[in-house]
Amino acid sequence: MTDNLDDAFLDHALEVALAAARTAGERIAHHFRHGVAVEIKPDATPVTVADREAEDIIRSALKGAFPDHAILGEERGREGEGAFLWLVDPLDGTKSFVRGTPFFSTQIALMHAGELVLGVSHAPLYGETMWARRGGGAWLDGKRARASGVTRIGDAALSLGNIKSLAQDARGWNALGRLVLAVNRTRGYGDFCHYHLLARGALDVVIESDVNILDIAALAVIVREAGGVFTELSGAPLSLGTRSVLASAPGLHAPLQRRMGRSGDP
Repeated sequence: MTDNLDDAFLDHALEVALAAARTAGERIAHHFRHGVAVEIKPDATPVTVADREAEDIIRSALKGAFPDHAILGEERGREGEGAFLWLVDPLDGTKSFVRGTPFFSTQIALMHAGELVLGVSHAPLYGETMWARRGGGAWLDGKRARASGVTRIGDAALSLGNIKSLAQDARGWNALGRLVLAVNRTRGYGDFCHYHLLARGALDVVIESDVNILDIAALAVIVREAGGVFTELSGAPLSLGTRSVLASAPGLHAPLQRRMGRSGDP
């Protein structure tokens, strides 16, 4: 197995991931139009044939191109070991999918030796595809994407995603309340959407406290390559065990971390 991470390899890997995401997206769109039965997994989240078929499409493409790489998928688990690990959420936003709203996407990321180096976020019904690889910038449908230059919290637009566990922690919840009062406006775009908005400078801050690394790995690469900052809520770096997000325009992250870190101090 090669550990070569030069631009040519990353460009090739990105090409494979984009093609796989688009093919999976076509299958997901077919099921969205025609409807599918919904099952409930042991963790009380929904799953459909669209999730499973999309993951199988992606796994087949990745294994065909990189047979010695490991894959961790939302529906099929982990296969393989080694320095290269593909992270796949074939249908991120299944709850939106089964309710007939377009806020779902296919997420594919590549991690090498613990570092996220490539990400693809394909939202077929919403009509956007974003991608990035280390050192290559972030792109939205072929156009360069850049995070905003906002540096004052009072000027910032904040989007909140899954925050149930944050609501259960009085210190964190109070810190969030003070932040909501301080920012210019607050919305809740959710799923892939607020990260796309952040990467293209239409939003300045995203906070979530209940995520899985498969949900956000690709989006982290995209936001970072757009010039933004993407960490756990405490400011810690992302890992396979990540459960929270503090993502922002570069000039906002340090003051936000002081407000929303473990201390919760303003």
